[in-house]
Amino acid sequence: MEHKYKPQLLPLQPEKNLKTLVESRSVYTLKHCELNVFETWQQSENVRLVFNDMVLTTMLRGKKIMHLFGSEHFDYLPGESVIVPDNEEMIIDFPEASQDNPTQCIALAIDATMLKDTLQLLNEKYPKTEKQESWNIDISCFHLQNSLEITSAINRLVNISTENIAAKDVLVDFTLKELLIRLMQTQARKLILDSYANNTATNRFAAVVQYIKAHVHEEITIDKLSNLCCMSKPNFFRCFKREFGISPVDFILHERIKLAKSMIKDQHVSINEACYAVGINNLSYFFKLFKRIEGKTPGESRRDFS
Repeated sequence: MEHKYKPQLLPLQPEKNLKTLVESRSVYTLKHCELNVFETWQQSENVRLVFNDMVLTTMLRGKKIMHLFGSEHFDYLPGESVIVPDNEEMIIDFPEASQDNPTQCIALAIDATMLKDTLQLLNEKYPKTEKQESWNIDISCFHLQNSLEITSAINRLVNISTENIAAKDVLVDFTLKELLIRLMQTQARKLILDSYANNTATNRFAAVVQYIKAHVHEEITIDKLSNLCCMSKPNFFRCFKREFGISPVDFILHERIKLAKSMIKDQHVSINEACYAVGINNLSYFFKLFKRIEGKTPGESRRDFS
């Protein structure tokens, strides 16, 4: 599992200002979005919530159990985001909320016009590599672990929305467009990782992912990957990063660290062995890379598993 990048915590409402202990709400209304901050201070179940626009929700603290699309339910934790379509009812349980351990969540309702304009811009100016594909928010991929880029955009959006600054709506619009693009790139990366084996005939990047996974312990060159795609090296590099929000080189490094992390779950495999087994020949570099991607050292990650 990838490292969860957690947005910055917001100050909790003073207890004297709380109108309710269940989903107490602060609202910041802007031209093309509405930022809602929800806090829950006691255990509760079957709290229902609906928005007229598509909503990006992000957990800041505590734990929820989300029920979506009739029967879908899952734990919802800090470092994760959920995309909810317009007029879709969320049913939420708060199994651990208390005055000592409140739950806090952001719900960003995004105007349909902003979403439409962003998708139109991308599909006209920066179309996807495969002609049969187009940029879109894929609701089948609604539960995401935040990437560093998503977390950074959310933090900036919250800071702009909650401050009294000039040209607030303009700054929010720029950041909102970036957030939507980062979301779609993260979805594209997750979807290709989940289904690459079934799509190598129709998506050239699926073939690239399959090759990387099969040869992750070996030296992998951009020349080899670009040849698999029948693209020039500069064009391959540019298109890959545009669609997935990460360069091919960084993608390979993430796959190596993901494999190393799964290996060190086994207490019989040393950290040194995991390092060399995933094709990294410098132990010091391995430690730095692991910490950058996972947010903790290999030793700390192993202790978490045990």
